[in-house]
Amino acid sequence: MKSIPVRQAVGSVLCHDITRIIPGEFKGRAFKRGHVIREEDVPTLLDLGKEHIYVFDLHEGQVHEDDAALRIARAAAGPGLTLGQPCEGRINFHATHDGLLKIRTGALREVNSVEQVVLSTIHTNQRVVRGRAVAGTRVVPLVIDNESIETVEAICREHAPLIEVRPFRRLGVGIVTTGSEVYHGRIKDKFGPVLRRKFSELGCTVIEQMFVPDKVEMTVEAIRALLTMGAELIAVTGGMSVDPDDQTPAGIRAAGGQVVTYGAPTFPGAMFMLANIGDVPVVGLPGCVMYAGASIFDLVVPRIVAGESIEREDIVALGHGGYCAGCAECRYPVCGFGKGG
Repeated sequence: MKSIPVRQAVGSVLCHDITRIIPGEFKGRAFKRGHVIREEDVPTLLDLGKEHIYVFDLHEGQVHEDDAALRIARAAAGPGLTLGQPCEGRINFHATHDGLLKIRTGALREVNSVEQVVLSTIHTNQRVVRGRAVAGTRVVPLVIDNESIETVEAICREHAPLIEVRPFRRLGVGIVTTGSEVYHGRIKDKFGPVLRRKFSELGCTVIEQMFVPDKVEMTVEAIRALLTMGAELIAVTGGMSVDPDDQTPAGIRAAGGQVVTYGAPTFPGAMFMLANIGDVPVVGLPGCVMYAGASIFDLVVPRIVAGESIEREDIVALGHGGYCAGCAECRYPVCGFGKGG
C-alpha cells in the first residue's frame, strides 16, 4: 500500500476503514476498506482530518486479501459446502445439507503452517445441520505473496477434499431389545423411543423393533429376521454388561457378527460393541444411550450412517475427549466430548 494526498485519490481503493466520530452522537465507519474513492468523497475525507490516505498499490506476484481468501476457500471446500462472500478479508464455509462433517486434520495443520494463512474449523466427525457455519479462512496481511496461496492450493489438491459434509444415508434400521423384564412386560421399554428419535434425526427409519428375553438363541433369531427384512443397520439394546445373564454380545457373535470392538474408551458408553454381519453393521448399545444427553451412539453411529467403515483404531482414538464432563445441562455437541478422536 502507499500514502497519497486525498485530492489525488479519486479512483483509488482504500486499504483500511476510516472512522467518523461525533462526540455523544456517533462513532463508526465512514468509509469501508475496499471503497473506491469518488470525487464527492474528497470533502468528507478532508473534514475527517484525512489529508493523506493509504490505498492499495499491488505489485506483480501479490494477491489482495479478499482474492486470497476466495482462492483458499475454493481449494479447501469439498462437497456439501457453500462459500460466503468476503467480509473484511474473511470467507466462511456453510453446510448445504445435514450430514457428517469431515476434515482432514493433518492437511489442515499443513495449511496453517503456511506463514500468514489462517483456516479455522469446528471439530471433525460431528453431525451438522444445513446452513451451519463450519469453517472460515483469511490471510493476515492486506496483501500476500501469490507463492503462499499456490502452496496452500497444492496442499488442498493433494488432500482433497480437505473439508466436506457427507450426507447421511436413509438406512432402514432394525432394533432388537433384549431383557426378560421388558419381554415379559414387567417394565416399559424406554430404549425404543429414544432410538427412533435419534435415528430419525439422522434421516433413518426404524423398520421393526423386536423384543427378546436374555437368551442367545432368541437374539440370534431376531437379528436374522431383521436381516431378512432388509435391515441395513441393526441396533441391539440392553444386556451389554459382563453380568452372567447379559447375553447380548454372545448373541451378536452367534448371529455371525465379526466383532470390530467390544468396549470403547468413552464414558458414557464403555460397554459398546460394534460388529459386522456381511456388509450390515450391528451395534450393541449399553443402557447409557437411553438416558445420557450424549454417549457413544452420538460419536459412532452418525459416522456409520454417513457410510464410513469404522475400524478398531477409530474407536481407540475416542479415548482423548471420550470422558463426558457430566454437565448439569447437556449442550452436546457444543462441548469437548469425543472431539479428540
